[in-house]
Amino acid sequence: MPPELVRVAAIPSTMEAAHTLAQTGAPHGTAVCALEQTAGRGTRGREWSSGLGGLWMSVIARPARADALEALSLRIGLATAAVLELACPALPRLGLKWPNDVLVDGRKLAGILCEARWGGAQCQWVVIGLGINVRNELHGELARSAVGIGAWDPSCEPAELAAPVAAAVALAAREAGPLSDAELRAFALRDVLAGVRITEPVAGTAEGITSGGALRVRTDTGPMREVLGGVVASTS
Repeated sequence: MPPELVRVAAIPSTMEAAHTLAQTGAPHGTAVCALEQTAGRGTRGREWSSGLGGLWMSVIARPARADALEALSLRIGLATAAVLELACPALPRLGLKWPNDVLVDGRKLAGILCEARWGGAQCQWVVIGLGINVRNELHGELARSAVGIGAWDPSCEPAELAAPVAAAVALAAREAGPLSDAELRAFALRDVLAGVRITEPVAGTAEGITSGGALRVRTDTGPMREVLGGVVASTS
């Protein structure tokens, strides 16, 4: 029997609902999908706009290994980009921006948030949140920095994307170990930061990622830095 896809109308946060289900024993791949979130959140506690017309989902993962959790959002980004391109052929090729964004034409199409719960040294579960702009309204600054699938495919329905996206995420999240050579090559083909001059989290030029999920930055003084966390700010 496939894992359950729980569909709800409005909910404060699919992340919190998924954590509650995980705590009661819900299996790997169980997903919560909402038409609307009233208290959605992104990375670093930021509010995530989650109005009607988007795909707001959280998937429970119980990875077999979790020794490179920082790489998980990148692995999920690869899976998300691939399934969206397959489901929506009108989309241009999607790009990935370290550590957790899916972009199209330089604007944010989707964001990924991974939250782990531990029991001592053992990872009990990870909830993987995805916010995908489809036909939801984008206002103000969001309209300049973000974009929805509907710009290319006005007939695309979030409800129809839910099951394939949840399945792709569950498959990708069976382990949270280092990225394979094949995954690193696949990421390089979508890496929107490659060769870009950045000022944060470290000043220098971005030169790809490591198997552990770190951003490689060639600093202005020459040495290579590997950064595992932070928000990228570029000069472009």
